[in-house]
Amino acid sequence: MHSLLAAREGQVTEITRLAYLAHANGHSSLPHSNFLRFPNNPGNRIIALPAYLGDGFGVAGLKWISSFPGNLESGQDRASAVLILNSPQTGRPRAIMEASIISAKRTAASVALAAQQLQGQNRASCAGIIGAGLISFEIVRFLLAACHEIEKLVIFDLDADRSKSFKIRCEHVFKGIEVEIAAEPRSVLSECLLISIATTAIQPHIADLSGCRPGSTILHVSLRDLAPQVILACDNIVDDIDHVCRAQTSIHLAEQLVGHRDFIKGTLADVLEGNIAPRKDTAGIVVFSPFGLGVLDVAVGNLVHQLALKENLGTVINSFLPEPWSERND
Repeated sequence: MHSLLAAREGQVTEITRLAYLAHANGHSSLPHSNFLRFPNNPGNRIIALPAYLGDGFGVAGLKWISSFPGNLESGQDRASAVLILNSPQTGRPRAIMEASIISAKRTAASVALAAQQLQGQNRASCAGIIGAGLISFEIVRFLLAACHEIEKLVIFDLDADRSKSFKIRCEHVFKGIEVEIAAEPRSVLSECLLISIATTAIQPHIADLSGCRPGSTILHVSLRDLAPQVILACDNIVDDIDHVCRAQTSIHLAEQLVGHRDFIKGTLADVLEGNIAPRKDTAGIVVFSPFGLGVLDVAVGNLVHQLALKENLGTVINSFLPEPWSERND
């Protein structure tokens, strides 16, 4: 998976753009994600994301992804995932693949695409990163590929050691980038015009954006960090209005607080198609809240499948499915 997607940030971001547009124009089937939770461990969950995407993609599938933050303490990744791709003609499975890499890269691609589209004239030379994990690292990778004006990163994590490791890794992989560690989230918000938040927070912990610079863009990847009052005070762009208004996201909490969704300006696809401007004025703060759509997983998974077939990678299991029942004698 790593080798097939290496150095394909531009291609993955373009596929993400096309998938968003196909979904917005009705060429998809996207049921709500289904959350499996554990009564005694509210921070853990496994999510099923089924999706079909047409309009040139012609793929259906299901991502089954777990998030167990406690894994980090034992040196394991927080998330693990499997993606099954099915033929939309026969329903038969085409491929089963590891999907945490796909999930991280499609998330980062959506964030990079949003950064390109939402900043307007407020192009940021400094990007703030709150949460020093794998998702944030991929976000940095895709942001640097999409926004060449970024020269500096300011990072914060509750775990100071993780911040230091993140800084060292960024400096090693992304040559020439300046990396600063912030002592608190407020420093990130005040110093950077472009801020990505990707944490394991399950309830809001940022209740004040008054320190943000005018025209800031906040990429609210983890969805539950900002207080609903903060959401209501900003211009809000999402990936899918119906999907993001559930599962106690900050957007959902804001909807519950005011009883409507009028505070949501529109979707990223609306911005891509030129139907809306991302913010009311250049001094306003825009927040992008991507729920994470299964259509992105099947779109990027489809690319991986095509590349694997072309490069003769992976294992073909000819005996995976049984013979047709009409031909069996049992």
